[in-house]
Amino acid sequence: MENKRPVMQYESDIWAIADYFISAGIKQSDFPKFMMPFFALVMLESRMRKVMHRLEVEDGLKRGDADFAEAFRDEDCGYNAFIVEQGKMLADICKSDTTFEQDFKQYLQGFDEQIKMLLGINRGTSEAKFLNIEGIVGELRQKKILLGVVKEWAKIDLEPYDNSEITTLEEHIKRKWADISAETAGEQYTPQDIIGLISDIAEMMMQRPKNKYLHIYDPTCGGANLLFGVADRLKKSYPQIATYGSEWNDALFALASIESRFRDESKIRYGNTLTEYPFADKEFDLVVANPPYGTPWKGFQKEVYSDERGQFKFFPSTSDGQLLFMQHNLARLASDGICIEVHNGSSLFSGDAGGGENNIRKYMFERDWVDAIIQMPSDEFFNTNIYTYLWIFNKNKPASHRDKVMLINASELYYPLKKSMGKKRRQIDPKDHAPLIVNALREYKDCEIGKVFDKWHFYYNSQELTLIESDFQHGSVCDTVCPDLAPFEIKDVKQLTLLEKENERTEQRFDKFQKLSDEEYAALESALESWHADYGLACETPEGTALYYKERNTGNFVYTLNNEVKFLGKGRLNWKFGHQKKAGTHSVKFIIEPLTQSDYEIIPYSPNEQENEANIQAFLNKYVIKKYIRRTNTPGIKINFNKEFYVPEVLPAADKIMSEISGLENELKSIVL
Repeated sequence: MENKRPVMQYESDIWAIADYFISAGIKQSDFPKFMMPFFALVMLESRMRKVMHRLEVEDGLKRGDADFAEAFRDEDCGYNAFIVEQGKMLADICKSDTTFEQDFKQYLQGFDEQIKMLLGINRGTSEAKFLNIEGIVGELRQKKILLGVVKEWAKIDLEPYDNSEITTLEEHIKRKWADISAETAGEQYTPQDIIGLISDIAEMMMQRPKNKYLHIYDPTCGGANLLFGVADRLKKSYPQIATYGSEWNDALFALASIESRFRDESKIRYGNTLTEYPFADKEFDLVVANPPYGTPWKGFQKEVYSDERGQFKFFPSTSDGQLLFMQHNLARLASDGICIEVHNGSSLFSGDAGGGENNIRKYMFERDWVDAIIQMPSDEFFNTNIYTYLWIFNKNKPASHRDKVMLINASELYYPLKKSMGKKRRQIDPKDHAPLIVNALREYKDCEIGKVFDKWHFYYNSQELTLIESDFQHGSVCDTVCPDLAPFEIKDVKQLTLLEKENERTEQRFDKFQKLSDEEYAALESALESWHADYGLACETPEGTALYYKERNTGNFVYTLNNEVKFLGKGRLNWKFGHQKKAGTHSVKFIIEPLTQSDYEIIPYSPNEQENEANIQAFLNKYVIKKYIRRTNTPGIKINFNKEFYVPEVLPAADKIMSEISGLENELKSIVL
């Protein structure tokens, strides 16, 4: 074993098996479903062989004895009678073409019921497929390539490698599966350099005694490379680690669950994490997660809204469930726990003040759980080239961190890969870059790559206003028609009944495009003259303009003239004709109301109520020219890395620019001449 080949050399061997699929006309996008079950078989057999070897060498047991089989069962790593009791491996059953089919069937049937369920053996019609190996074997048999494929897989010997090495190989294989099957960007596949950074941050921040169990949870574990990768790296500091994961994808759950059989204290649950609340009886010391980005949750909206466990305080848009997972994770985190999550940028700023996304951020900030946020380089993940962010939560912040949040800009800390892995073109160096990030978090003060802010820095006021239209002299209807009324009382300032007749149907007067009758038009002119006398209003109406019929959703009949009437020097008002029906009466009314528009102003926030009110009023006095009515003020939270780490471009001095222009002019003259 000392001369074992690097485990990653098997990657090319595994992908060479795809030549069989190409020759059989299998679509490239279907390669993963044909390879996953056999990769699982190879992992199972290699690890079983490793356990068997240890029982022989360390415990002195002999294969074939009853004690040997019983000791193997006690390992609780899965069981296969064909392997353990008969000592036959994949390579053995491939030696004979005539007995292959029978031996391979016995090989698959030899697994215990739990493993058979994960592999998809003896699956009922109503049961989940998981790895669906029976279906895949049937298709390969039909295409007459089953024996050749199994022979190639039998050459993959993973017995010499530990769990961490096999997990690394598995991650690269699954990443390629994701590339060719076009899965959701970034979903389930966390690169090793990011896993290493998350592990380093967790180890630095954890306050748990080293002699106690460390319980780690990943609610979207996929094939569990993040969960097990972090656990493997923390094993030196925390010898006793229990890992817990949840996954809804059939094949990835099966792979993670098979992997868990070869690890101490590890449990993987199948199902929808957000609705089934796995491991409800536990809290976790460390939660790590890379939830899917931009994945809709509309399909189980009813279950999320009716959740009775209190994990969801607010609900984001149904187009993206990232912030639901964030709330779930914090609900499962122990009172002294650490949570580290990978998100895209939408979690930083999506949603308006008062909306679900903003309220979720506000909830976390109010409880002072957000310790730091780290911007990672772009092109870091296998399936997406966007910027990603590590959210770091601490439910038991040190006193020096309270009511503060640190932003770290690690977007330039990377080296380019010589060969891209999918869309991953950059990588964080574990020796040069990761220590800079971890040390910045440890020091928790302004530095070259980080800034520490009061958490209130990210709050803002979203002040709703109703703006009242004014004329060129800034006069508004508030100053003229109703100076004695408060602004919010201005509505239907004046109503004039032009016609009111009992028990007479007047609807025929409101046929489409019919003008007002002479009687009605005369009443309108008289009214305007009266209002001019009462309020000093001069009405400007285009001569001969028709007042046309317009039906609204209310069922009223309405006439309009450019939708407004201008009162010279006194502002502007909306006006309309309305036909209103009352019991036994039909009336035509001329209604005037102020011309307004809604607006929102974003204003700096202060946690001091009096100071915040003064800030709002000072801002409005300085920047809002029109008359306005103050409506609701709603605090919100947004984090903008570009703003906080913006470095203005330094422009060259004017004399240098002029010198360059002169040089170009002289050069042009010489060319012309």
